[in-house]
This record gives sequence, structure tokens and C-alpha cells, in this order.
Amino acid sequence: MLDCPAASCGDRASKRFHTEELSEMTYVITDECIACGSCEDECPVEAISEGDEKYVIDANLCTNCGACADVCPVEAITPGDEE
Repeated sequence: MLDCPAASCGDRASKRFHTEELSEMTYVITDECIACGSCEDECPVEAISEGDEKYVIDANLCTNCGACADVCPVEAITPGDEE
């Protein structure tokens, strides 16, 4: 397991999706997004911004911590391989 580079994620991230195989993958926000903004507020590295119809995650900034997925009320945020 890899340690999450975002300190605010703590152990929660390393238990979720931080493995050698997934270290290059980022989370994605699906079309199920209701644009509530919960994920943007939770992101410790400000990788999430409001898009035209839904929020989007900047893959270059995302640290894969999973904090956004944990707060999404409609489970619209998934690891990149589950889109």
C-alpha cells in the first residue's frame, strides 16, 4: 500500500484504493453528479471544480485520496477504472 500524499486523508485513503497498480489512476465524477459541491469542499488539494453540467476532477492534481467519494451523497465519484 502507498501512503496518501494528502495529509488530511490519513489511513482512510491507503485502505481504499492506494495500491501499486492504481497509483496512476484518478477518481472520476460520473453523470450521476447532482452538482451539490460537497466533493469540491472536501478535496484537500483543490482538484475538483464546477464544470458545465457536473463537477470535474483535474487528473493532474488528484492524489487519489478518496475523500471526495466518501462525501458524495449520490455515489457519483468512482475510481477511474470503474467509470
